Parts: sequence; structure tokens; C-alpha cells
Amino acid sequence: MAFKNINFEIKEHIGVIRLDRPRKLNALNQQLVQELVSALRKLDADDSIRCVVLTGSEKVFSAGADIEEMTGKTFVEMYAQDHFSEIAEAFLKFRKPIIAAVAGAALGGGCELAMMCDIIIAAEDSFFGQPEISLGVIAGIGGTQRLTRAVGKAKAMEMHLTGRRMTADEAERSGLVSRLVPLRKLMDEAMATANKIAALPPLAVKAAKETVNRAEETSLREGLLVERRLFHAMFATEDQTEGMKAFTEKRQAHFRGR
Repeated sequence: MAFKNINFEIKEHIGVIRLDRPRKLNALNQQLVQELVSALRKLDADDSIRCVVLTGSEKVFSAGADIEEMTGKTFVEMYAQDHFSEIAEAFLKFRKPIIAAVAGAALGGGCELAMMCDIIIAAEDSFFGQPEISLGVIAGIGGTQRLTRAVGKAKAMEMHLTGRRMTADEAERSGLVSRLVPLRKLMDEAMATANKIAALPPLAVKAAKETVNRAEETSLREGLLVERRLFHAMFATEDQTEGMKAFTEKRQAHFRGR
């Protein structure tokens, strides 16, 4: 499909998606969500892609869902046309790492979109929030669940009940973002991280992502079992043989995703 609300490009092993609705502050309308889902499916099916970077503009990541599009909607319409569930499922099914490069506002659905990613690298001017309560609704794409897991109940409860925004510094201290960088270096740092991941064994990267995500979703005993089974499984891959052989031979490893 032709993309009108996102810019989509491939740089060697990296897929780069940029939200592009500047007049609407990258608000998530139905068309943008469908384009984003389509881009993710394309990247997931492409074996040459090993990591994805998702970003907005230098002024805003995303100000949230498109309120004008939702105004006047009934329960039946929202339930029947639940395009937000599509994007949530697309991220849950995506097995390769996704890095969010966040500058400016990441509010409401924009904050939730960033939290769907595996790593958030944020500019020093960025800020995060879940202000849905001021509109008579609550977060609907995972905000109450992911924010609580990221920053703890106390801060998440305050942000959801009052709409308070979290600064970049607080977001880093609270564990919401991986690290902060100057705005001018945001994309360079995000791409450097993506390239570092892309140079590593793809199967082990997928396994690591799966096990870390499992840590939030299950008991410690079950998580340890999954980790151990996937650890053992890596010994059936050519990349494990190459990686350990390269280590003992003191040379650079060349991983092929096998």
C-alpha cells in the first residue's frame, strides 16, 4: 500500500518508520494505524531486516489518538471498528527488536506506542503522559498496563488519574526510557543501537526479546524455564557455533541467522 501518514524506508538491515502527520502532531488516526500495521508486517516478513527504528519529528513523537476522529463515536462503533487493537497485536507479534526514538511529546496513544517498542531512546526535551482522563476516557492501547510495569503503581496511578506529564529526566530515572541523548544526536544514537543489534545473531536476538518479555507476563519459575529452554535451543544454531569459535580464535564473528 502507498503510505501517506508515515515515511518508510530500509537502510541495509534496519527498517525505519517515521510518523508523518505534522499538522495533526502525528496523531494516530485509523489510516496511520493501518499504514503502521502494514509496514510492520512487511518488515517482519523480510528476513534481511534485523531491527526497526520508529520515530516522529524533532518536535513531536505523537500527541496521541486523533480525538477529532473519535468525537461522536458510540460504544458500538468503537468496539466494531477497533483499529487500535490491530496495532497492539502487530507489536505483540513482531519478533524483531523495535527501538522508539522519541523527541518532544509522547502523550496518550503516543506514549502507549512508544511503550509497545522494546527500547526507548529519548531526546532531552521529550515528555510522556497519559492525559485521557481529561477527555472522559482512559488509556486504551495498553497504557494502564505497560506504564505500571515500567514505572511502578504509584507513578502510573498518579499519571493516569491526574494527567500529569513525566519529563525526560524523570522517565529515565523511573525506567520508562533506556537513556537520554541530545536532540541533535537522537537518530544517530537510535541507528547506532539498531546497527549494533543487527550485527548480532538474529535468532539469539529474537530469543532474548522473547524471554525478557516473558519476565513481565509470567512467574519467575516459568520464566526461568522458558529462558533455559531457549538457551539450550541456541546450541542447535550455526550462529552459536560461529560465535563461540570466533571468540576462541579471537576474530570477528559473522552471523547468518541460521
